[in-house]
Amino acid sequence: MAAAQDSFYLGFDFSTQQLKVVAIDGDLNVVHQNHVLFDSELPEFRTQGGVQLHADRLTVTSPVLMWVKALDLLLDKMRRAEFDFSRVRALSGSGQQHGSVYWRRGASETLNQLDPDQSLYQQLQGSFSVSDSPVWMDSSSSQQCQDLQAAAGGALRLAEITGSRAYERFTGNQIAKLRQNRPEEFQDTERISLVSSFAASLFLGGYAAIDYSDGSGMNLLDIRSRTWSEICLEATAPHLDRLLGAPLPPTSVLGPVSSYFVRRCGFSESCRVVAFTGDNPASLAGMRLQQGDIAVSLGTSDTVFLWIQQPRPALEGHVFCNPVDWQEYMALLCFKNGSLTRERVRNECTGGSWEVFSAALRETPLGNNGNIGEWEFIASTRTTPRSDSNLHLLPVSPASPWSHLSPLVLVLQVSSVSPQVEVRALVEGQFLSRRLHAERLGYSIIPGTRVLATGGASSNKEILQVLSDVFNAPVYTIDLSNSTCLGSAYRALHGLVAESGVSFFDVVKKAPEPRLVATPHPTAQEVHTHTHTHTHTHSHSVPQQYN
Repeated sequence: MAAAQDSFYLGFDFSTQQLKVVAIDGDLNVVHQNHVLFDSELPEFRTQGGVQLHADRLTVTSPVLMWVKALDLLLDKMRRAEFDFSRVRALSGSGQQHGSVYWRRGASETLNQLDPDQSLYQQLQGSFSVSDSPVWMDSSSSQQCQDLQAAAGGALRLAEITGSRAYERFTGNQIAKLRQNRPEEFQDTERISLVSSFAASLFLGGYAAIDYSDGSGMNLLDIRSRTWSEICLEATAPHLDRLLGAPLPPTSVLGPVSSYFVRRCGFSESCRVVAFTGDNPASLAGMRLQQGDIAVSLGTSDTVFLWIQQPRPALEGHVFCNPVDWQEYMALLCFKNGSLTRERVRNECTGGSWEVFSAALRETPLGNNGNIGEWEFIASTRTTPRSDSNLHLLPVSPASPWSHLSPLVLVLQVSSVSPQVEVRALVEGQFLSRRLHAERLGYSIIPGTRVLATGGASSNKEILQVLSDVFNAPVYTIDLSNSTCLGSAYRALHGLVAESGVSFFDVVKKAPEPRLVATPHPTAQEVHTHTHTHTHTHSHSVPQQYN
């Protein structure tokens, strides 16, 4: 697929702490980047980390007008940098998942009649029935989660319908809470957007549809029919389908950019707005994940992205509609015990040295002579673990004395092993757990499977070698700076040609290829298939809700 060399494609990201933009040309070269930091550049909103923590310590919101003013400021910065908006053929974007925006009655008329001589912030002051939007950090809707699961027939049944069990931050539960606790503001609402569709609405000059991918993070969308679930809608609020609008494929072209931006910024009247999506789906697009691939971000928390065809939703993890091929799926798992755990074992077993840690992995055999380990955080009711924890080493032979234990039974700490064994026990145990939970959601390793590694620990070759051995697949590293913005820009370019049958991967084939860094040991499949088989009944690592 050929794209005009002199054309630009914009990708925006309305994230938790900042608003970012990337512009690419037809050859996928980045030609412009810019951002607005909420805390420092918009101090009047008094956010910390882009959010406001309320007195109950459970309610977390962001001012919706802060996002509006941030877009004004970002576009001003781009104009001062002499960015040529007239060359933009299409734009798309992403928003932090699970944030919700409540448009007041009459707001659609305001959007449609914006005055280019005034800022968005000036004109949208009275357009929101709820001034502070619940965001992904909010955990105040526990009762609504229980109610939704009961209405759906249980947590697992809800996961089978919507891709996830009920989560406090998911938008459906936030809507139910708002309807119950603030009925007057709910009655004054004519449209409910996600952060992604809210941002698209600004550019469109009218209400933008929620796309399938971000919509499947609401506990409201039936991920198989890709329509709102009647059971979930009825349990959440009356006539909710009218407030949400009909969901659309993430490749949809929503329409031309608003005349407001044509006259104020110099956009071309032919510039198209492609459906915005959530930050995690946009990141998958930015990574250019393909069918059969798995991406593992090795950070403070370890996050696993999967491309799957036949999902099996479970009580842990999340299944979304795929953002680049809407007929398929993506899954996401997040584990608390990521790099912080590896660092703690490094400090206790190798004197704080990554070199000694890596040497321990080189000097111990695959399978660790039948010992695997999980660092078991004893967590509070919140998602942040407390500091007390224990390492549990588990023998995995068929005659294992632990084979009868349920996943919730704690195994006493084993203190007689060497530090080297303990290091490998931890790293192999972590990655076996990632593979186990991925397979429970419907992922399977196939010929051609690639593991794309990102995050801080992806610079450690020995850790990546263990990852390659456990998944029995080659590991590649990829630069993911601004992956959500890049993914949004790629999606803008793809949206123009998707209806003609051009695949996303045809569009991004000029992007830099990932770098091969590790291949599995010849015996890896035999060793870890045996270990994996006998680990199913006592895997202690449970994914947290992602952030």
